Amino acid sequence: MHYTTGEAMELADALTRELKDSPHRLLIAPPFTALSAVQGVVRSSNIMLGAQNMAQAESGAHTGEVSVGMLKDLGVEAVILGHSERRHVYGETNELVNKKVKLALAQGLEVIVCVGETIEEREGGRAEAVTEEQLFGSLAGVSEQELAKVTVAYEPVWAIGTGKTATPEDADAMHAFIRRRIGEEYSAAAADALIIQYGGSVKPDNVKELMAKENIDGALVGGASLKTETFLPIAQYEKA
Repeated sequence: MHYTTGEAMELADALTRELKDSPHRLLIAPPFTALSAVQGVVRSSNIMLGAQNMAQAESGAHTGEVSVGMLKDLGVEAVILGHSERRHVYGETNELVNKKVKLALAQGLEVIVCVGETIEEREGGRAEAVTEEQLFGSLAGVSEQELAKVTVAYEPVWAIGTGKTATPEDADAMHAFIRRRIGEEYSAAAADALIIQYGGSVKPDNVKELMAKENIDGALVGGASLKTETFLPIAQYEKA
């Protein structure tokens, strides 16, 4: 929940100019209120427009919610679902996230599904079990064909906005676990093709080490995405 429409447009404009030659897939997800204006900025660029959340229903008496149709109308191409703040602050369950995931996929959007454990769960030896429960709870009923439109973001809750970061080795181990379990539940081909992002205090000074790991395919960037001076070095990490 950052930035007015004007501020979001200013940031998007800077990013489109600075990242126009990027070899990577790039996406920004401004607040709902700025989506329309930012779409106008990124429309002819190489940056995709994403949304931070969406409702589990297509329409109806859901005061305060934003539907998948509304997002598509604004040019949104992908939606972030199951973010740790939605799960832990707003009480979203795996079942609710799953409804959103299936609706988004059915309506042609790409989906970024967020999973990850709290510090209590990690210290209690339950990191893998919790992550697996969130992953397959969120993906229940999603076919292998649909999985091609899904990106998984592993975000250890204890490393979000805290300045703490899972070590690259810890992060890669969890990514490897997710990939292995996807291979067991879907197929080896699906596991190989799956993009697994790391999200947890990704910063210019740790992105290169994270991205060097075998199972880390990208980054879901939070606070560091709010300024060009911190986001650009992440998006351009291979130039560092």
